[in-house]
Amino acid sequence: MTSAADVRITRDPATTPLLLAARGLAKSYGRAPAVAGVDLDIPERAFTTLLGPSGCGKTTILRMIAGFETPDAGRIELDGQSLAGVPPERRPVNTVFQSYALFPHLSVYENVAFSLRLRGQEPNLDNRVRRALDSVHMGEFGDRLPHQLSGGQQQRVAVARAIIAEPRLLLLDEPLSALDRKMRGHLQIELKDLQRRLGIAFVYVTHDQEEAFALSDIIVVMNKGKIAQKADPHTIYACPADSFVADFIGGATLVPATVAAAAPGRASVDTPLGLIETAAVGGLAAGDRAVLVVRPEGVAVAEGAASLTGAVTHAVFQGERTLVEVVVNGVRLSIASHEPPAVGAVIGLRLIPDRLFVTRLAT
Repeated sequence: MTSAADVRITRDPATTPLLLAARGLAKSYGRAPAVAGVDLDIPERAFTTLLGPSGCGKTTILRMIAGFETPDAGRIELDGQSLAGVPPERRPVNTVFQSYALFPHLSVYENVAFSLRLRGQEPNLDNRVRRALDSVHMGEFGDRLPHQLSGGQQQRVAVARAIIAEPRLLLLDEPLSALDRKMRGHLQIELKDLQRRLGIAFVYVTHDQEEAFALSDIIVVMNKGKIAQKADPHTIYACPADSFVADFIGGATLVPATVAAAAPGRASVDTPLGLIETAAVGGLAAGDRAVLVVRPEGVAVAEGAASLTGAVTHAVFQGERTLVEVVVNGVRLSIASHEPPAVGAVIGLRLIPDRLFVTRLAT
C-alpha cells in the first residue's frame, strides 16, 4: 500500500487556485475498503458536493479532511500544507453535523461563542458572535435555547458556530436530511447565498441528487469508495461518465446496447429498441458493450406514425406532470405526460435522438 510520504501533489498555476488537495487517499475498516485511492481537489470559494449512495465513502472522506479519521494511505494538503498529524481542533476547518450537535443547556449566543472561549479567543468575542449570528439571520435569537428553535433555525445556529472561527473550509455532513421538503428547499437557497457572501469553500455530503444540483458548483459522484465522476452539475446530468452515474442521476432507463459504429462524440448502437444513432460519452469503439440512457425527456407519445409501441403499466401523479411507465420490447421506459394515457392502453412512442446518449458500463 502506498505510504503518505510516497504521494506527491502538484499544482497547475494556470488553473483555478486550489484550497485543498488529496492524493491516493485510502481508508479501510477491517477488510472492507471505504475509500480506495481517491484523488480530490477542492478549489477556493467553491461549493463542492460529495454525492453518492450510502456506503460509497463520501462521509469517510469528509471525516479524514476534518481530522476525525486518519487515512491508511495518501496525503491531504490545505493551502499547500500537509494536514498529517494535525488534530481536528488545530485545523482551519469546521464541520456542521447532521444532528447539529448544539449544547442543549447553552443559549444560542453561548453555543456560537463556545469555540472561541475554548481557544481562549475572548477579545472582541461579543462582536464576533453577533456578526456570526447576523450572517445567518439569527441575531434576534441569541437568548433562546436550542429546544426553543425550529429545525431550520438550529441548522443556522450550527453554521454560525462553525464559521465564527473564520475557517478556510466548511464541511457539512447531510445537515438538511432531517428536515421536511419545504424547509430543505428554503435552507438550500440560504446555504448557497451564505456561501457566496462569506467566500468560504464548502464541502457538502449528501445522497440527494436534487440537493446536489441546487447547491453545487462542482459535484463529485462517489461509487464503492472511488470517484465515478467530478464535474459541474450540467455535465454530470448531460454527460454521465458511465452507467452508474447515469443510473444514479436523473431517473434514467438504461437499455443494454452494443456499439455498431462509433465516431468522436457519436455512436450507433444495437438495442432491444432497434438500431439507434445518438451522442456518445466515454470513448466507445465498435463492438463495445454499453448502455443507451433514456430519460423521460428523451421519449414522447407519437402523435402520428410511431417507431415504437408499448403498453402502459403505471402512471404516477407528480403534481405538474404524470410519470408514465410503458413497456416496449421488454424495456420499461418512463415518459412525462400532462395528459396521461390509461393504464393498459397500447400507445405509440418516438425517441428524441438529441436527448439520448450512450455511455460505457461502470466497472
